[in-house]
Amino acid sequence: MVYKKPILFFVFALAISILTGCKSETATEPDITETQATTGNGSASIGSSGKTLTEVLAANKQDHETAEDYIWNSSDIIPIVLNGATITSSGNGVSISGSTVTITSGGTYSISGTLTNGQINVNSSDAKTVRLILNGVNVTNATSAPINVMASEKTVIILADNSQNFVTDASTYVFANTGDDEPNATIFSKGDLSFYGNGTLTIKANYNDAISCKDGLIIKSGTLNVSSVDDGIRGKDYLIVKSGNITVNAKGDGLKSDNDEDSTRGYIYISNSSMNIISGGDAITAQTDVLISDGTYTITSGGGSGFTANATNSSKGIKGLVYAIISGGTFTLSTADDALHSNKNLVINAGTFAITSGDDGIHADAALVINSGTINITKSYEGIESAALIINGGEIHIVSSDDGLNGAGGRDASSPGSFVQTGNYYLYINGGYIFINATGDGIDINGSIVMTDGVVVVNGPTANMNGAIDYDASFKISGGFIVASGSSGMAQAPGTTSTQYSVLVTFKTTLSANTLFHIQNSSGSDILSFVPKKNYQSVAISSPKLAKGTYDIYYGGTSTGMLKDGLYQDGIYSAGTKATSFTISSIVTKVSF
Repeated sequence: MVYKKPILFFVFALAISILTGCKSETATEPDITETQATTGNGSASIGSSGKTLTEVLAANKQDHETAEDYIWNSSDIIPIVLNGATITSSGNGVSISGSTVTITSGGTYSISGTLTNGQINVNSSDAKTVRLILNGVNVTNATSAPINVMASEKTVIILADNSQNFVTDASTYVFANTGDDEPNATIFSKGDLSFYGNGTLTIKANYNDAISCKDGLIIKSGTLNVSSVDDGIRGKDYLIVKSGNITVNAKGDGLKSDNDEDSTRGYIYISNSSMNIISGGDAITAQTDVLISDGTYTITSGGGSGFTANATNSSKGIKGLVYAIISGGTFTLSTADDALHSNKNLVINAGTFAITSGDDGIHADAALVINSGTINITKSYEGIESAALIINGGEIHIVSSDDGLNGAGGRDASSPGSFVQTGNYYLYINGGYIFINATGDGIDINGSIVMTDGVVVVNGPTANMNGAIDYDASFKISGGFIVASGSSGMAQAPGTTSTQYSVLVTFKTTLSANTLFHIQNSSGSDILSFVPKKNYQSVAISSPKLAKGTYDIYYGGTSTGMLKDGLYQDGIYSAGTKATSFTISSIVTKVSF
């Protein structure tokens, strides 16, 4: 096993006694239906099915959106026309000075035309919402932000139907006073800001961020095309995207929410959106929670999975420091760092995931729950990792250069160095389908495993320093099916506290990849027909079909069954070479030939 990066110590409500550093089968196992993992400081907890997106979203403070934000009378609209270096408007609440227009009171303003070197300012002291309708706008500024909301109770930028709008800022800003550092984005707002409409807004940020809001930021709808020398879209208290079509190419983070004055704020909620994000840093990152429900997301961070992450530049795909919860959507992620990440808890309730990562495919420091979804990790350092792993459902395929499923802390590809283990680690499998092809340990848990249901197929390591199944405390299986092939030096089967029978077979010589391995009972009924993808010298199996009695082992031959991930189902076996026979008389049987 390879130890990974340090994680927060946590405990379970029902304690498990762990003997770290040695193989033991005497630990008392908890009831998964009663288990609740808690972070060390008690600030967040996660049950056996994880918290729901709705629960976590409700725990965040109310956002600024109201239905009235998107309603106005056409007769109240005040037109503002941009014409190169000049601006015209005859409405109240508008002040013009050369190529700068300042909106001084709440109301609805329709802006059209081109401004070659100017600025749209909002500086309103009243309690009314300011609506800016962009209707074919192209604004550049050679010294500052093209749109600067200096003061406003709430500002809504409306993208007029079928309109194309462009804003571009300078690479160097000139501030009015020495020591000023705002505005610092192409579209900058000190107050709550929303985007709405069916038009398109293209933002080119040459100085810093493309959109930066010092309060709450909501994208209700619209198409946003963003390129930025630093972060793409940034909200302070929160960033909410409800139905956006967003493209971001940022050298920094793509979508970001953080608040350096209040550690409890800074969440991201995205629903029913389409996003294509290329980022030098994290693609989607929140100081607290990232919550995603439905939509389509194509993400490349840190140059993609072909690049190596480093400790100085986080380049994860989706990162929530407290919670990351995904409840649907289609995700294609290529990341230098972890594709999905939480510093505490991560829950997958649904979704389709195609992941390639230069580090972990999915990682949570404290607890990770998978309830459903289709997860295909085709490249990773470690596939799925957390101190507590709870898999209740879903179809999961993992290819990893180190461990497939890992319950541990310590070093990883982006954080080299030694680690002394502290804390408890667990894997619960209560359902789903899991296929693992790992160069390191197939399943590596520095603690205990409990399996009650599901199907697990492991193509483990060929080197004897790793094992297809590796646990330090205990492995209790009461239901489901697992088969794990690999090297023999550290080979393990489920433990003697189990209630379902298991068999561990080791061979004196290595069998070649794609050599069928077969077990049948004394009546000739098929127990296992399995074709490992790599050379192997051991096979561990636990199946409801196993019972006390005599069995025969064959290698080679063929099967007419349906083949999935090397496992034949419902077929007729044509015998190859008979290796040996064995008898099951206890929960765990070890066979060697």
